[in-house]
Amino acid sequence: MTEPTLDVVAIGNAIVDILSQADDAFIAEQGMTKGSMQLMFSPAEADALYAKMGPGREVSGGSAANTVAGIAALGGKCGFIGQVADDQLGEVFAHDIRAAGIRFDTSVRAGEPTTARCLIFVTPDGQRTMNTFLGASQFLPEAALDRSLIEAGAILYLEGYLWDPEEPRQAMLAGIDIARAAGRRVAFTLSDTFCISRHGGDFRQLMADGLIDILFANENELLALCETEDFEAAVAKAAAQVSLLVVTRSEHGAIAVKDGERFAVAAEPIARVVDTTGAGDLFAAGFLRGQAQGRDVQTSLRMGALCAAEIISHYGARPEVDLQAMIEAKLG
Repeated sequence: MTEPTLDVVAIGNAIVDILSQADDAFIAEQGMTKGSMQLMFSPAEADALYAKMGPGREVSGGSAANTVAGIAALGGKCGFIGQVADDQLGEVFAHDIRAAGIRFDTSVRAGEPTTARCLIFVTPDGQRTMNTFLGASQFLPEAALDRSLIEAGAILYLEGYLWDPEEPRQAMLAGIDIARAAGRRVAFTLSDTFCISRHGGDFRQLMADGLIDILFANENELLALCETEDFEAAVAKAAAQVSLLVVTRSEHGAIAVKDGERFAVAAEPIARVVDTTGAGDLFAAGFLRGQAQGRDVQTSLRMGALCAAEIISHYGARPEVDLQAMIEAKLG
């Protein structure tokens, strides 16, 4: 069995985020649930909401793409598999992810629909409310998988958001098979309670079948997955089915359970929460980079907390400081 040459290879939505400030009244007027994600099912719906946005900024996004971008910023080597269309937003996404040093070779998709976009409204308290048009990303076919790229990664990282459409779901299942046959670990992020409400049964089956080695969740997602309101019961239930469970708890920090041993870290203090977009994605980036470097679970948790704190201190889900230098200054 060959040694991996990449730290993480991710399969995820290839999305361009468009961020704009909004107040709580606007969120309510548009019928949105503050702090959550909802899908838009047509370009017309996305265009109509976009027309109501204030001044915005475009930043390449997508949950798993944000994570590998964070790992690359920390000095890691990554690959990404995701579908864009042959359009301007597709060019923006491809340029940004390649400029970060991430291997991205997925062929563009001709015709409609357009490249995926996420309209993100950030309220004064830093909460982000996301409205996503999945566009071309929901048509990622199994044929687009690069077997050699997946085999090159020490960890295959998958996002729950992409589980909704049938075609990429089958692609991710095929990716799991490739990774496990190559002796690689599989990491999965639950992404949102919305995903669990639709596909929790599938996620629980993946865990029961031993196909997930590392599970990332926030507190609400874990409770929904385990169908309980008891946090400790949920931790015990999930930790019994995966080798490594990582749970973020917002201002209460994060915990991890590895082979029955529990670890915890406090949230890193910051002056002000500006935008929580990508906090979980960058927490996963810091944690996975720590694991790739052979650091212990406690240190990996701290790396995750530091990266999450940097992201929520500004708009957008891509780092604005030298993450590698920041980690070295804090941890050595």
